[in-house]
Amino acid sequence: MTKIENEEQYNALMQRIESLLPLVNDSTPKTDPNYIEFEMLGNLVADYEDVHYSLGEPSLFDLIKLRMYETGITTEKLASFLGVSPSKTEEYITGKTEPTLAFGKVISQKLDISPEVVLGLG
Repeated sequence: MTKIENEEQYNALMQRIESLLPLVNDSTPKTDPNYIEFEMLGNLVADYEDVHYSLGEPSLFDLIKLRMYETGITTEKLASFLGVSPSKTEEYITGKTEPTLAFGKVISQKLDISPEVVLGLG
């Protein structure tokens, strides 16, 4: 088998991986048959998940929302922090408005979001 063909195979391999978990740890030799099987199955599963369960790259709006959640700030507090109105901040958060380059710089600096992501390059 070079790749997982369907969900049934995926589920069967996941069950097998679960059964190998107690047998493999960081100190298991790489030559151990259980380790080898665990690694091979893990790679097959990872490849399948990349295709069928990929989350994709987070958008700038997702990252802004995440930063808000992480810091526990509201839209109003974020607006004040960034120096814009709450309604404009809401437009940025929902993706209704793309931030200007100047505002993107502020978002990058104040929310610690990579400039590449703010510019849509990362």
